[in-house]
Amino acid sequence: MNPALRIVVVAPDLALPAPDDDYARTQAERSRSLRIGLLENGFNLIATLPADVFLADRIAQLQPDMIIVDAESDARDALEHVVMATRDARRPIVMFTNDQDSNNARAAVAAGVSAYIVAGLSPERIRPILDVAMARFEHEQSLRAELADAKAEIQDRKVIDRAKGLLMQRQQLTEEAAYAKLRKTAMDKNLKLVDLAQRMLDAADLLG
Repeated sequence: MNPALRIVVVAPDLALPAPDDDYARTQAERSRSLRIGLLENGFNLIATLPADVFLADRIAQLQPDMIIVDAESDARDALEHVVMATRDARRPIVMFTNDQDSNNARAAVAAGVSAYIVAGLSPERIRPILDVAMARFEHEQSLRAELADAKAEIQDRKVIDRAKGLLMQRQQLTEEAAYAKLRKTAMDKNLKLVDLAQRMLDAADLLG
C-alpha cells in the first residue's frame, strides 16, 4: 500500500490519565503504540481526532484516504460517529479494539468497517492489516459501482422502451422501426439514446 496515503486516527481523548486510572492509561498507551506503529511503517498520519459531533466536519476538511478507529469499550459509539462522518464519501475504516464480542465485530463489518482487529497493535502487523483493508475496500467499491451501473442500465432500458412504445402507438410503427427512428434522431441531434427518450417522454407528459 502507498505509504503516502493520508491517515486519520479516531481515538479517545488523549489527555494525561490520572495515576490510579489503569483503564485510561491502557487506552492512552494503545493509542500511542498505534501512532508510533504507523509512523515506523512510514505512513502519513495527518491527525488524531476524538469521536465527537465535530468529526464529520474535521474529516471533510482533512480528506483522509483511510480512517483508523482505536477504541475499546466505547468501540460502538466511536464507530457510529465514524460511519456517520463518512456516509457521503466512503473511505476504508480499520478498527483496532480489545472488544472480543463477535456480535460487535459483525455489526462493525455490516456498518462498513474494512478490517476489525482485536488486540493487533504490534507494529509489524500494521502494514499487512492496512494493505488487506484497502484491498477489501477497493473490491467492495468496485462491486458497488458495477451494481450501480447495472441498475442504471436497467432504468435506461425502461425509459427507451417507454419512448419506443410511444412512437409505436402514435405513429403506427413496428418495434424495429420505432427503435430505428429513435436511434437516427439521437444521432442527428448528437444525444444519447436514453436522453432523447427521456425528452420525448417529458414532452408527452407535458402535452398530455
